[in-house]
Amino acid sequence: MNLSDFDYHLPPEVIAQTPADPRDAARLMVLNRATEQIEHHHFREIGEYLRRGDVLVLNQTRVIPARLQGIKVETGGAVEVLLLRQIDAQRWRCLVGGSRLTEGVQLRLHRGEAQLAASIESVLDEAERILCFAEPLEEQLEALGETPLPPYITTPLNDPERYQTVYSRVPGSAAAPTAGLHFTPDLLINLTARASSWPIARYISGWIPFSRSRLRIFTSTKSTASAPS
Repeated sequence: MNLSDFDYHLPPEVIAQTPADPRDAARLMVLNRATEQIEHHHFREIGEYLRRGDVLVLNQTRVIPARLQGIKVETGGAVEVLLLRQIDAQRWRCLVGGSRLTEGVQLRLHRGEAQLAASIESVLDEAERILCFAEPLEEQLEALGETPLPPYITTPLNDPERYQTVYSRVPGSAAAPTAGLHFTPDLLINLTARASSWPIARYISGWIPFSRSRLRIFTSTKSTASAPS
């Protein structure tokens, strides 16, 4: 089975470029499995479809500004870095876009007045690299990085908090748990008040990698690469 088997056409003009306001005004499509009928509601009505025995799971991870722009020091060629996982104070596992990104290549990452040197320590599968930064990245991440948006969102993100859930707590993800973006504080209060019928579980997911750039091939028993979390 090829991942491309799940491709479908989605016209760009029907992709929302900005979130609903308020968040819970987003549309909610409900499929009745018994009748196979589709109904259209709003997300604020989600509580009407939770039953005793259900569990509402909230991912409390915050999205970090994981997209970095820069150049190769030797040639000036552009590079783009997406942080996936921190290894230690100065080394990170990343996706790196650009050409001739071999071991030892020196990079200079920059945004506005902020800049930081890095080098490619190891070449992994496809676009994955281990980068070693000249200084601990966490100290400059807010100045250097941008919130990574899906490629189909082309409108600039003026308020990064709109790409965070209202219950996010611990930094550590390169992508938002998008279904959770529709909750509002009032909706959570309402759901919590009804939680005697079904529990609310909260967890931290850690680093969430973006999918790799190349096609993955799946079989019924084994995959050649893990699917994105």
